[in-house]
Amino acid sequence: MAIKISHLNKHIGKQHVLKDICLSIGDGEIVGLLGPNGAGKSTLMKIMVGVWDASNGEVQVPKSIGYLPEQNPLYEDMYVREYLRFFAELRMKARGERREAKGEKEIVEELIERVGLTAEAHKRIGQLSKGYRQRVGLAQAMIGNPELLILDEPTTGLDPNQLEDIRALIRNLSNPIANSDLVASNSQYPNNGRIVILSTHILQEVKQMCSRVIIIDHGEIKVDKPIAEIENLEETFREATV
Repeated sequence: MAIKISHLNKHIGKQHVLKDICLSIGDGEIVGLLGPNGAGKSTLMKIMVGVWDASNGEVQVPKSIGYLPEQNPLYEDMYVREYLRFFAELRMKARGERREAKGEKEIVEELIERVGLTAEAHKRIGQLSKGYRQRVGLAQAMIGNPELLILDEPTTGLDPNQLEDIRALIRNLSNPIANSDLVASNSQYPNNGRIVILSTHILQEVKQMCSRVIIIDHGEIKVDKPIAEIENLEETFREATV
């Protein structure tokens, strides 16, 4: 399994935020992470990406992770291409990587094309619509061709046309970039696709994009099933979060 979490607990002050979380996620899965506000979803994702430590328990995740937080932190005065090159260079330096076949310029151009930013790449980020800003955030999360991609509410505030575009893009991003120098030289990248964890409040989004559903409430996993085994997601969510 690419992700294995065993008996994970997280305490913040006197609050027991995550309670004995156990789960395994295999390569290529697109997992919808659901739960009401304050259920523990964001805390779990922050522990996976290393922002926070667990209080106790075991957490095994891939070394290569892309993360798009709910509040997309963009430098609005930077141009799209400049911004992505900056982060590509940072990631390469952080990994101590030396690339001979491709430099960060070629890496960024691949990402710009893949996320549909070609016509916007010369603009300042502050000039972009929210939908295109989300594309910039997704491209930034994809730098390094991560084995695990974690997206926290990536479609919040988008209009219907932007929603469909970003959903299609996320489905596409579950596939690796074949034969690309975006993959680190020491990567153990799986052949059957990266893991995508999608946190959202939009149940229709999960039904359209995800192969598996995990529902968390009060810091506990209440449901963990393949989407194909859930007849009525709305009812299942209601029952799990009463």
